[in-house]
Amino acid sequence: MLENKKFGIISLGCDKNRVDSEKLLFRLKKRGCTLTDDLSEAQIVIVNTCAFLEESRREAIDTILECAAYKERGKLEKLAVTGCLPQKFIGELFGPLTEADVFLGTRDYGRIFDALEKSYAEGARENFVGKGADGFCSGRVLTTPAHYAYLKIADGCNNHCTYCLIPKIRGKYVSYPEEQLLREAEGLGELSELIVVAQDTTRYGEDLYGENRFVHLLRSLSRLDNIRSLRLLYCYPDVIGDALMDEIAQNEKIVRYIDIPLQHSEDRILKLMNRKGSRKEYLGLLDKLRKRVPGIAVRSTFIAGFPGETEEEHEGLKAFLGEAGLVNCGFFAYSREPDTAAARMSPQVHPSTKRRRVRELYEAQRPVSEAFLSSFVGKELEVLCDGIDYDRGCFVGRAYFSAPDIDGKVYFNAREAAQGETLRVIINGSDSYDLYGATEDYRA
Repeated sequence: MLENKKFGIISLGCDKNRVDSEKLLFRLKKRGCTLTDDLSEAQIVIVNTCAFLEESRREAIDTILECAAYKERGKLEKLAVTGCLPQKFIGELFGPLTEADVFLGTRDYGRIFDALEKSYAEGARENFVGKGADGFCSGRVLTTPAHYAYLKIADGCNNHCTYCLIPKIRGKYVSYPEEQLLREAEGLGELSELIVVAQDTTRYGEDLYGENRFVHLLRSLSRLDNIRSLRLLYCYPDVIGDALMDEIAQNEKIVRYIDIPLQHSEDRILKLMNRKGSRKEYLGLLDKLRKRVPGIAVRSTFIAGFPGETEEEHEGLKAFLGEAGLVNCGFFAYSREPDTAAARMSPQVHPSTKRRRVRELYEAQRPVSEAFLSSFVGKELEVLCDGIDYDRGCFVGRAYFSAPDIDGKVYFNAREAAQGETLRVIINGSDSYDLYGATEDYRA
């Protein structure tokens, strides 16, 4: 019966959630189901949710309610809610959220057909959260542009940062077997860039093999003929050792870019966050990285307004940004999440103060990013073409120091450029976020 239905999927949240959605799409396609991007035509809609922050949960609920409206004005028969939101909050959701017919958690995707068939057969709403035991699925239907993809190498987290819900949602850190990851990566087709992700990529293998196998996995992935380059996200500072640095320096397929979520710089706040490391150690790590991997671009994220953060500590973080010389940064106001240790800490920082501190952190980082980008003006830079920006009337791409969606872009003119192609672009302008240029043939 389900094979005759049209399915639509909405994926919310992070790139790790995107991978889960792509595997769910593969399950649907393998079953012979029809997929559609037009929700007004869909008979079954699946919303794969994020619940990491309060803002994410609001977005998920709003999206579910918007989709439910298609029961009145479209062809929608069943609305399924999957992923993090029901995994953590099914007790609060199932009763009041009557717009949804089926609920599944983060490891229940394999039961999607069972849940829907039961809902159709019995005409009832179904709670399948915790009823699955998803085995590894290597099949994917990519939702990214064809030339790059994400590879999720593990799920869950063991770090237990005091502000974070991930261990309560996703559970303990679970590495996926290397041979299965290699098969998955090989099945993604020809890729200009494979982006390696997990909540903490650098701890790969410790649970599964009894030793850290992250570098070994990177070497294995780099041997695949269909992968032109590897980009590393979410590498925790306390696990970045000499072996990883040397691999980035010596492995020609690994982009000289690393995402290290530091979250703060001041020792007292780091301790309250249950983050390993100190300001001195972080600066030492960055210095060592740059010496062992010349030209490496480091990205990071920081939280403003953590409970008890003083103005002096906020100023200390601003000063740290000047010393650290990070290429790209994301700054976020602390979100008080239920069932976390930080939610019980006091004093909580006023929302307006948190917003101000976020603005000030961006302003502190701005001259650092501007100086880095302006150093490329007048030089030739390799740029991976991501496509065409029709609003600007030019091509758009990324240099080695930019990951998709989260970092800046390179806008350039060329006589021709194919998506996924690497071109040499002469940079003629910059601002605090993006670069501008043209290829030599266009300038001629």
